[in-house]
Amino acid sequence: MSDRFSSFFRSGRPGRSGGQGRGYILSLDQGTTSTRAIVFDESGAVHSVSQLEHRQIFPRPGWVEHDPEEIRLNARRVIADAVARADIGTEDLAGLGITNQRETTVVWDRETGEPVYNAIVWQDNRTGDFCSRLEADHGDLFRERTGLPVSTYFAGPKIRWILDNVEGVRERAERGELAFGTMDTWIVWELTRRSRRSPANRRHRVLHVTDVTNASRTMLMDLRTQQWDPELCEAMGVPMSMLPEIVSSSERIGRVQRSGPVNGVTIAGILGDQQAATFGQACTEPGEAKCTYGTGNFLLMNTGTTLETSSHGLISTVAYRLGGEPTVFALEGSVAVTGSLIQWLRDNLGLISSSSEVEGLARSVDDNGGCVVVPAFSGLLAPRWAPDARGVVAGLTRYVTKAHIARAALEATAFQTREVVDAMNADSGVPLTHLRADGGMVVNSLLMQFQSDQLGVPVTVPKVTETTALGAAYAAGLATGFFEDVDEVRRLWQEERSYTPAMAAAERDEAYALWNKAVERTLGWA
Repeated sequence: MSDRFSSFFRSGRPGRSGGQGRGYILSLDQGTTSTRAIVFDESGAVHSVSQLEHRQIFPRPGWVEHDPEEIRLNARRVIADAVARADIGTEDLAGLGITNQRETTVVWDRETGEPVYNAIVWQDNRTGDFCSRLEADHGDLFRERTGLPVSTYFAGPKIRWILDNVEGVRERAERGELAFGTMDTWIVWELTRRSRRSPANRRHRVLHVTDVTNASRTMLMDLRTQQWDPELCEAMGVPMSMLPEIVSSSERIGRVQRSGPVNGVTIAGILGDQQAATFGQACTEPGEAKCTYGTGNFLLMNTGTTLETSSHGLISTVAYRLGGEPTVFALEGSVAVTGSLIQWLRDNLGLISSSSEVEGLARSVDDNGGCVVVPAFSGLLAPRWAPDARGVVAGLTRYVTKAHIARAALEATAFQTREVVDAMNADSGVPLTHLRADGGMVVNSLLMQFQSDQLGVPVTVPKVTETTALGAAYAAGLATGFFEDVDEVRRLWQEERSYTPAMAAAERDEAYALWNKAVERTLGWA
């Protein structure tokens, strides 16, 4: 780390010497199914938590939306509740870090702050036809500039859909009246705008920003310059006036203006959720990798300051950029449906009444009974990138029970992750020797053991599993001097449990081959 940047981190360091008392960092984690605020102490331990779920809106098959207003209010509520539960005041908080579901897209009126349409979620695939045309005309350009394939997954096509399909929106955008943002941008806008009742409101500049990790998921940012690219924006059909300012992942961005208990606290870190989890897992050296087991699965491998490209279906992305330091890149493999498959078993099929029941049900049988689940509900992401795939449950016989289906659903998570790891091994030329795991599903020991069995390497769960929120807290803490440097982040990481392979290689490969056979049945369905 450069002397200049080290001094940047140390300047204004609160409460760590001299007993001046700012002993906490606040993190806001705006996820796909809920919004959480977590207060961390200086050891990276959780001090208090508040969480609210929000509605999942499915207007048509393959369409997924959220209500931005609901999320905006939930963010303010959980912040207030987490601070109250911690029994601390503004003076105790060194800063606020924000992490968010990436790619989910909001467009709103700059004057009123009102969204022109619901947020279109990263899982949504309504832009398939547009993406097919874009791939035919400009696919190579987008891959070369952004490190991304043309896909419904990313934010750019979602902006285009709103512009083309919501009455009057394109005209308003062309006049400079509308703003675009991923959920980090939406939350920062909300937290930095003053109440309309404030007499100073008109003089206050609301912050319209995103960090480099979220910008890298739009298909509109040049991965090498880390700036919005006019040629990409023109090809996508998105006015550049809509786009937020790109900032680093760790810097003093602005102060909260509109969330009473934390008014005046510095917003000092922004990271997309998977990059935040990578940082929270202290994967700060090239070759280190983590996988987050949440709504979907997301595996990132740190490639250092070298921008690596994939020839096996992975994407190149920004891992993080700390202030003025060089950008750190990653290879990423994204799986759309893992934890949400368990929700589907609960909500759509009624096989379980709560997600926590799935492990017990799956353990009640010795194997999957020949049943295989491929949850391609809205296509397959990495490494296949098959938007026309749809989910299947294969191998059904009268012998199969709901317990076998539950076990097959858990195994599907591990199989999809193995597929990404295989691609990553092929790209890097150096096989992965160890995987750090986090996210809500890591409490499922059956899954974690099967994952280790399928990968043939140890899988380690950290003591603090809230690594997404923790990564944002680290970023904010570094910018405000609460944490000293990246070495301190590495020292704070602690292991909770490690799973080691216990399955014979032949058995492992036989199960994986059967799953791949089922995957072939999903392709070309839509």
